[in-house]
Amino acid sequence: MEAWLGWILGLIPLLGWLLWWWNEIWYALPVKRSCSIAGVKLPPGHMGFPFFGELFTFLWYFKILRRPDEFISSKRRKYGDGVGMYRTHLFGSPCIIACFPSVNKFVFRADDKFILEWPNVDLMGATSLVAVNGKAHARLRSFVLNAINRPDALRRIAALVQPRLVAALELWAQKGRIVAYHETKKVTLENIGKLFVSFEPGPQLHKIDRLLHDMVKGMRAQPLNFPGTAYHRALQCRKKVEAIFRVEIEKRKSQSEETVTDLMDGIRQIKDEEGKKLSDQEVLDNIIALVVGGYESTTLASMWAIYYLAKYPNVLKKLQEENMSISQNKNGGFITIEDISNMKYTNKVAEETIRMANVAAFIFRLATKDIDYEGYRIPKGWKVILWLRYLHTNPENFDDPLCFNPDRWNESVKPVAYQVFGGGSRICAGNMLARIQLAILLHHLSVGYKW
Repeated sequence: MEAWLGWILGLIPLLGWLLWWWNEIWYALPVKRSCSIAGVKLPPGHMGFPFFGELFTFLWYFKILRRPDEFISSKRRKYGDGVGMYRTHLFGSPCIIACFPSVNKFVFRADDKFILEWPNVDLMGATSLVAVNGKAHARLRSFVLNAINRPDALRRIAALVQPRLVAALELWAQKGRIVAYHETKKVTLENIGKLFVSFEPGPQLHKIDRLLHDMVKGMRAQPLNFPGTAYHRALQCRKKVEAIFRVEIEKRKSQSEETVTDLMDGIRQIKDEEGKKLSDQEVLDNIIALVVGGYESTTLASMWAIYYLAKYPNVLKKLQEENMSISQNKNGGFITIEDISNMKYTNKVAEETIRMANVAAFIFRLATKDIDYEGYRIPKGWKVILWLRYLHTNPENFDDPLCFNPDRWNESVKPVAYQVFGGGSRICAGNMLARIQLAILLHHLSVGYKW
């Protein structure tokens, strides 16, 4: 009995040590050997436990302490600044975290070396704009940019989204007390549904709202596919959303007209070099990915805009002064895209809101080969997590970064320190759509209401 007890007590520390160093031995040690031959180093860091990696540390800072920036700050204190890269294991893969502007810029501009790699790509669709590369990506991106970012498209969007937004604000005033996230989500989905798929408000759109909510939760979860997990639930919701849009595609096939009334029509008519149109699955993947992206980002930015205007009355006062002068010249009450371009302070408020909201806290790339940067190696097959949030909350890039201060945009920001929509050839195609919807909300909220 004493012998068995001795073995058990001796094995527990050994097992703990092995678990703690397993990822370092399995992933980092082989790379270090090749690095020593090449005269470079693997970025500093620690890769945590098997399979989970540093997930528990990540959740500690994000969910428990509610201080997400400390996740990076703790690494800087422990391992030094270096070039702003640290090795870790997150979301099921060995990773390099990049959190300095210069290294992010390097990754964004090296499309041949780093390809987009979502952890849970099944939820967005393997053939969607966010997942494909090369010519397929260029073709899809070109269409989306033309559909929602050209001046004539933006002019049409500004006219389309305002009636619903104005009606929503009137309803909020009647309620007296609202939950801003729920209400902004509702009106955003109504506008996105109309722009992208010509869906009108009603039970179907409400059902899509619930399904998308669980899909988004699954995108941020560990990819564990069994009943009870967020990822499993998200996959089930994805199938249901796909079924709704598939019915819409079949309905449109029976229509002889080739007119483009919304984004789905346009995607259905995209052709490759051989004149072939996208398959139904490609159309589904792309429309779902675009709806999710446009709906989630604009909802969160709108919610934070309301929060910051309530918290900073001095900003609201300046916003009212600018927008009242524009509103007085409007007979119908709706502003145009030309008005928005002249709303200098409003656009600064929009940019500051987007910076503070950090809708995309980080994005992912995959190293296609061993890549050396400033004496450090990014190994082939490892994910690169571009920690965009830290760029916008780092005092080295923005003075007093957690203070909402639209006047900071009176001067140019530090080069490549502002990357809320990503960068390079994959910068968010809908960035102007989000900005315009936010500016329109700020205008009508400031001239028509107080709270």
